[in-house]
Amino acid sequence: MSGAVSSLSPVNSTEFATTSFDRLRILRQYRTIAMVGLSANQYRPSHFAAIYMLAEGYNVIPVNPRETSILGRTCYPNLAAIPEPVGIVDIFRDPAAVPPIVDEAIAIGAKVIWMQLGVINEGAARTAREAGLEVVMDACVKIEHARFFGGLSVVGLNTGVITSRRVV
Repeated sequence: MSGAVSSLSPVNSTEFATTSFDRLRILRQYRTIAMVGLSANQYRPSHFAAIYMLAEGYNVIPVNPRETSILGRTCYPNLAAIPEPVGIVDIFRDPAAVPPIVDEAIAIGAKVIWMQLGVINEGAARTAREAGLEVVMDACVKIEHARFFGGLSVVGLNTGVITSRRVV
């Protein structure tokens, strides 16, 4: 599928492939992200993704039962404990852990299930779609945002538009 997650993603050969337009629209439309599995360890990808999305103005809500606070924000043990509406449920967990998270997302009225790079669970994706949620699999919310809004660089920081032209 043209414009899908990555040309190598196995998701592209399924009914759950999304277009670049779909992912761009989701990132523009929903500004509250519950990051399930967000780590307090600054070297973990989830931690870096959260810092980036916070810097870009998103309301990032940490969900991790082993923590009380991450990045100075209250950390919740599960989605049901979050006291505000959630647009995107961003999942940084093993694919086997996804189905109960999808069930919680449906119960709280979330709009999008976003499974991070390497997280693919077609059964859970089907459940989410049948409940009316949008689904993105095997994609990083930070990388997609940076790709669309000019924040992609060698170190992944928001440095402006990337160009192949030499700076004169």
